This record gives sequence, structure tokens and C-alpha cells, in this order.
Amino acid sequence: MSKGLTSRSEDYSQWYNELVTKADLAEHSSVRGCMVIKPYGYSIWEKIQGVLDQKFKDTGHSNAYFPLFIPKSFFSKEASHVDGFATECAVVTHYRLKNDGNGNIIVDEDAKLEEELIVRPTSETIIWNTYKGWIQSYRDLPLLINQWANVVRWEMRTRLFLRTTEFLWQEGHTAHATSDEAVAEAEQMLEVYADFAENWMAMPVIKGKKTANERFAGALDTLCIEALMQDGKALQAGTSHFLGQNFAKAFDVKFTSKEGKQEHVWATSWGVSTRLMGALIMAHSDDQGLVLPPKLAPIQVVIVPIYKGDEELAKISEAVNLITTALKAKGISFKYDNRDTQRPGFKFAEYELKGVPIRLAIGGRDLESNTIEVARRDTRTKETLSRDGIADAIENLLEEIQTSIYNKAHTFRTEMTTKVDSYEEFKKVLNEKGGFIAAHWDGTSETEARIKEETKATIRCIPLDNALEDGVCMVTGKPSTQRVIFALAY
Repeated sequence: MSKGLTSRSEDYSQWYNELVTKADLAEHSSVRGCMVIKPYGYSIWEKIQGVLDQKFKDTGHSNAYFPLFIPKSFFSKEASHVDGFATECAVVTHYRLKNDGNGNIIVDEDAKLEEELIVRPTSETIIWNTYKGWIQSYRDLPLLINQWANVVRWEMRTRLFLRTTEFLWQEGHTAHATSDEAVAEAEQMLEVYADFAENWMAMPVIKGKKTANERFAGALDTLCIEALMQDGKALQAGTSHFLGQNFAKAFDVKFTSKEGKQEHVWATSWGVSTRLMGALIMAHSDDQGLVLPPKLAPIQVVIVPIYKGDEELAKISEAVNLITTALKAKGISFKYDNRDTQRPGFKFAEYELKGVPIRLAIGGRDLESNTIEVARRDTRTKETLSRDGIADAIENLLEEIQTSIYNKAHTFRTEMTTKVDSYEEFKKVLNEKGGFIAAHWDGTSETEARIKEETKATIRCIPLDNALEDGVCMVTGKPSTQRVIFALAY
């Protein structure tokens, strides 16, 4: 199987695009800016979705579903929210088409909507309009709701998984009786995202707070997890927002407190999207294809028989059956690829490209010696092991691979994080090395905007575990008490 991937060092963007399509993850659709997520790619998304969904339920949340269409008037109720999304909104103006008599399908101007509808870019407005009917008393709080949905944001420049006009995501929307409860909820969900990123995606992240310039439209505070990709660019992997009472006031969502007073509720929203697929690809993969952490790999083990004739295949299949029974008992996903339409070398290349963590190969000599060849995708090394206790060995190896992939990514991030003290040094590191840059900033939006305009770098976050450190802003020389994280970003 010829992979023909451009190397990362030659053209990282081209490498990524080729990998997404050649590994059968997704492809461009006939609709501009939209993608088709193919079965193998969707099976990875299902693994992501399944783990996160259980985490949400474990923290007390329930799933619901809200309309795709939002009345335009809802957006005008929260000014900063509409300002944040206005340029990305798709608008439905008519509800019918007709034939013009010449074989052309045109919009029926007699079927104009009384009120135009926005195709959901995010659901705060429709959800808070709904919550007004669900919340009357403190007994109705907290209200902890999540939805799995698609959203539309009219992007000008798109890239599969990372930025598409339509994408899949989850969005949590919660209502609380007090500000402290809402803040605690936003912080809790950030921890859920960070735990998932590090322990399932094997991707180290920085937990932080966005600056006022980078906050979600309509939020009082935005928390985030930031990851570093192999090309030295940052990727925002999840956000959790404290919305204060902005949406409750906009939609008049009140509750009667224990003291009998009418008060507006306090809100949060939080979400991750199919952008995590892009992060998973870019954080770990190599010039041979995908490298998937075992916990998210749809196929954790592939078994390839090497045989001459049906009789030898039957004997190998008998031995493989004992192995797969033991793997199944341990909850390890596997595939026995006994296709006779492709040679073993083709299969090896195919599963390497698709990032299957472990490949087992078994032939006639292995039958005689009671052995099997075990190949690791992450290090591309192989060894021959006894088939006795092979399921235990594979279970341990999967755990080792998961840890090894994380450690490699963590080492890379450490090596690609640089402290700088001057603007000249900042620009030099940004252009020649990339990665995360820790620098002092005077805390003003004006300086932040200037840096972005002059270098394209943004403040990714103010780390939550930041150590206080007296210094001066690298641009203005004004006093600063901590470093923030800058980077070029997706």
C-alpha cells in the first residue's frame, strides 16, 4: 500500500490534509466548507463522544436536544453575543422553492418567513429562552443540561476537522442559584476536559483563563485548555465559560429563592468539538500515518495471518481464535484480517497508516514455535513473544503505549516552551522556533491587540497555576506580576 504522505518537515499543512484523507478519516463534501466524516473517522469521534458523555453524566448532567433554528430576534437580546457571531451566521429567509416554468428551481418569494431564522452557531439564546419555562424556584436549580449537536459558522478558510462551516460538538448549558455555584461548575468542567485530553488523548494541556479580548461572546470569564501541535502552533482544545447573569437577564429567567425573593439565575456554558479530532491527529502522528492512543483507537490490535494455502490458514485461524477470545475477555478491541485479496505487506502499511496501536503477525513457523510477532505503532518496533499469556502482555503493552505517547508529547511541549523578556527576543523565537512563549504583558487590551497585529501571535491563556513573578511588559515596559502564554494558533 503506497501512503505517499508529504513529510511533516517539508509541508506540515499538506501532510495533515493528506493524512486526514488517506487514513479514511474525512473528505471535503460538495458543500463548500463542509466535510464528510467517513466511518473510520467517525468511529474515533464515537470513542471521544462516549467517554465524554459518561464523564458528563458522572458529574450530574443530562442530555437534551434543542432546535437547529433560532429566531433572529433572540440574538438581539444579548448585545455582545450577537456581535461575536454576527459575521458567521447563516440566515434562513424563505421556506419554499418553486419551478419558474423554464426548468429552473428558484426561491418562492411568496414564502418569505415572517421572522428570519439563524442556523445555530451556538445555542445560548434558544436554550435560555426555553429555560424561562423550566425555572421558577430554587428547587429547580441547578439545571445541568448538555446537548450533542451540529452547528454552523460561516468560515471563509476551512480545514478538515480544525475549521469547517458545519461541525459536530457538545455544548453544556447550566443554571445555578449563586455566582459561586456557577463559577465552580465552569471550573469543574474545565477539569473534565483536561482529564480527558491528558488521560485519553495522551495530549498535555495548559489550563488557563482567556483575556478579555479572547473571551467567548457574552461571557464574564472564559477558561480553556491549550495544547501544542507538532508544528509549534497552539490549538484551543476546550472552553468553559462563566456567563454571569447576562443571558438570564436577556431572557428574564428568574427564580424564587429560599427567602422568597425573585432573582436572576447564574449561568455557564462549555464545549468541545470535532476539532479534537484535528488535535489528536496533529499531536501524535508521524510521516507514516496516524498514531492513536490506545484508549481512543477503534481497533487496538490487528492480527494478520501469513500463510500458504487454506490448510495453513485454517490452523493459524484456530490459534488466533484462542488469542481473540482472551482479548475479548479483557475488553480489548481487535480485528483479524484474513482477507485473501491483499498481501500481508499491504495490510501492514494500511494499519500503520490508520494508527492501530498493536499489530500481531502469525505464520507457519510461529505455529510450530508457539510464538507471535508483536509490532508497536508508536515506536515502529517489533518483537517475538510466546503465545502463552499473550493477552496479558498485550494489555500491559497498550498501557505502556498510552503512557509513552503522552510522555513524548509532554517532552516536546517542554522543549518548545520558551521564556523571553524582550519584544525582539519574542519575535525571534516566534519566527525561528515557535511553540509556547511565556512573557510578561502589561494587562491592557491595547498592548495585546498590538502584539497580535504585528506578529499574529495571541495570548493563548493566563495559566491557572501561574507563579507570581515581578517583571515588566516586553512591549511597553510597564509593571507585570506574571507571565502569560503566547503562540501562533489554529
